[in-house]
Amino acid sequence: MNNTAVNFTTPEASTDSITQSIGLLNSLEMCACSICFLFGLPTHSYVVWLIVTGTGSGVVSEFLNLNLSVCEIGNSISAVFVLLSYFSSLFKILTNFVQGLGVTGRPLFQCLMCVERYLAVVHPVTFLKFKPLRYRVICCSVAWIITLSSCLFCYFTLVSLNTKAYVWFFTTELLLFLSIQLFCLVAVLRALKQSGPGERKRERENENHMKKRAFYLILITTVNMIIQNVPFTITGFSIILTEQDLLDVWFPALLFYVLTGFVQPVLYLQRTGKLFCLCSS
Repeated sequence: MNNTAVNFTTPEASTDSITQSIGLLNSLEMCACSICFLFGLPTHSYVVWLIVTGTGSGVVSEFLNLNLSVCEIGNSISAVFVLLSYFSSLFKILTNFVQGLGVTGRPLFQCLMCVERYLAVVHPVTFLKFKPLRYRVICCSVAWIITLSSCLFCYFTLVSLNTKAYVWFFTTELLLFLSIQLFCLVAVLRALKQSGPGERKRERENENHMKKRAFYLILITTVNMIIQNVPFTITGFSIILTEQDLLDVWFPALLFYVLTGFVQPVLYLQRTGKLFCLCSS
């Protein structure tokens, strides 16, 4: 959904943007897409390299984060397609298809990471049962199938000029993902207030420290997802009610979406102690 402002506008408006002079909002959108590509691609590629090479907790425990970064690399590359679509209508086909990576891919993998932390804190026995890599592979495989299906849906709805169905689809989807994350946050908060009977003080302190760490990770991810998705949701409902599909309506939401894409890799780099290494390099 980074890069989607071009597709959120009506196809006639998108075609006109190719033949007419690029206005201020178009220039700002091109800047946002450039930031997404120039900073997003190396950052997420670095995260993928760190996970694959075994830095941090290893591939198994970071498997969801790995898939999220791969999805974000796809989002960064799709920004190039959006930029090229200003000068050639041939790239409109690619930009229509890759919408699913932003509409479904990023929030879905973020949601899976939140559910994983929820299980680790609230249902640790269940978490240990499904901790092996094969269960994560199954979940991510299903997530990628859903994401690719979303890509196909976005492509056909945008090609058929059914913008209203497209807006309803991603708005409902974002509300669903956000509701799941809020549920996980509240459940973890309640778990923090409880301690097992007969536990020693030092054991309780260690357990509470781990729970608080998981809670803050879920909290940051949830706040990030609220900033990322709520503007798009509000804009989507406003488009449905007013039936006005203009670039100036979508641009603020697009800007929030691009900027929030850097939160998750920064958290990982900070956790592995590689953040300053990236900045120095």
